Amino acid sequence: MKIKEKLAGNYKETGACTLAFLGDSLTQGAFESDPDSIHGVFDFDCVYHNVLKKMLNARYPSMPVNIINAGIGGETAADALKRVGRDILSHSPDFVVVCFGLNDVGGAYEDYIHALKQIFLTLEEQHLESIFMTPCMLNTYVAEHTHAKLRAYAAETAAYQNSGRVDQYINGAVQTLSGMGIRICDCYKLWKQAAQNGADTTAWLCNGINHPTREKHRIFAEELFKIMTEDEHV
Repeated sequence: MKIKEKLAGNYKETGACTLAFLGDSLTQGAFESDPDSIHGVFDFDCVYHNVLKKMLNARYPSMPVNIINAGIGGETAADALKRVGRDILSHSPDFVVVCFGLNDVGGAYEDYIHALKQIFLTLEEQHLESIFMTPCMLNTYVAEHTHAKLRAYAAETAAYQNSGRVDQYINGAVQTLSGMGIRICDCYKLWKQAAQNGADTTAWLCNGINHPTREKHRIFAEELFKIMTEDEHV
């Protein structure tokens, strides 16, 4: 059953709707840096998939929506491939959102693309409806609000973004997965368009590197909501 049909269905007949999100710190729910913790600040109420859940609850008040948060900070697609069975398949979700790229740019392009392909092939083998959601941009400069301990790393990530390396990875993933018939939620494209129109997208990152602000998490939620509810007549 497609996700739109499940959401608009009868809970008594179909059971609750379960959405699973496989990703890195953006998906886990990391926000500001914390000088007293290597993990930073987590806000599970404001992470994009919880915002999405609230939007779906408002649209479908009688259908319970369960969220599987399978995001782990610092991970790459290759890391996540090793835990798809445990963190995704074991829950038998109705819909899976996969989002990687922010950490992958520090490794080999081929490893990133291969891991993504294998993740989606694994999901397809289990007949799970899935989508690739592209992440935000990395920072384009070392911002004043970046924690002192992270400024050297922020200089590296800014170089990745400004050199076109992030574009290469994300655009390559979109092209490869689209060619496999995987649906794309291209939020990265929206961030790039905003930057080209003059927006300071680094100011949209609450840690100055790769964690969108609470407000900007809504971009991901809104784009997913459109895809999950489009063309419905309920």
